[in-house]
Amino acid sequence: MNHSYIPGINKPISRLVQGTIMLRTDQFETGAALLDEVYEAGCTTFDTAQSYGGGESDRTLGLWMESRGNREQVVILGKGAHHSRDRQRVTPYDISSDLHDSLARLRTEYIDLYVLHRDDPSKAVGPIVDVLNQHVQAGKIHAFGGSNWSVTRLQEANTYAEANGLQGFSVSSPNYSMAVQKEVPWPNCISISGPQAAAERAWYQETRMPLFVWSSLAGGFLTGRFRPHNLDSFSSDYDEMVVRCYCTAENFARMDRAEEVGREKGLTLPQVALAYVLDSPMNVYALVGCHSGAEFRENAHAADIGLTAQEREYIEGRA
Repeated sequence: MNHSYIPGINKPISRLVQGTIMLRTDQFETGAALLDEVYEAGCTTFDTAQSYGGGESDRTLGLWMESRGNREQVVILGKGAHHSRDRQRVTPYDISSDLHDSLARLRTEYIDLYVLHRDDPSKAVGPIVDVLNQHVQAGKIHAFGGSNWSVTRLQEANTYAEANGLQGFSVSSPNYSMAVQKEVPWPNCISISGPQAAAERAWYQETRMPLFVWSSLAGGFLTGRFRPHNLDSFSSDYDEMVVRCYCTAENFARMDRAEEVGREKGLTLPQVALAYVLDSPMNVYALVGCHSGAEFRENAHAADIGLTAQEREYIEGRA
């Protein structure tokens, strides 16, 4: 498992970050066993959010760290300030409220990396940067960033921080995948996949800002479950979202080429899709939602093998 470091966080951060959205306190033993296996496979970093499962992801992760006594070895990527049905919640009040809720649920005094789950471009960046710095100075977070923040807004925030002698956004968390979104799966999401986001990817490549990318398998599209002949068979809301957002002729062609590359390298389709993301010229960490230790180890194997630039271009249809 490859690891790296981010300023402000004095722990190794695994390039594969295990998600916790599937965890529940009423199924603690099952969830804890999963976390144990993933941790033993070399994962040090776990993604959670104040909004996941009504706080259940935070609570279960916190109970696991407490029971294992490993808080100082674990890196928490926590998220807050997600919009609600009623309003956009990227305000100093909501950031602070969500942070304190997560700290209590996680049974910890700090979150290593705190990421704002959404942006509200109608709000000035100054108060947002100010309140995040207050929490850094209080020791409640060590570094922070934005999920689904545009490059323009990240630049605005960090320009403000630099002008005022403050810590800026250290990381970004957009969607990035081998599959290109036809439409956003949820409101206020940002993707840097596909030709239309070439300028954004160039900026991330130049600045080396760490990217914690979500839906690297395109919501499960790149598991191979979805094929042109079976799209009418999916009925769940989530699967219908995948059909709506990812099941295009372009993406099926990319999938076919990726499977060809996989056969040559002895990799499954999901492994090729993950290697595509991690072998980007950008500074990428991949958020994954593995449901077993074996699945996580397969993902880690893909990260170790990797793809060449020529293989990436072939998958994209450029070679």
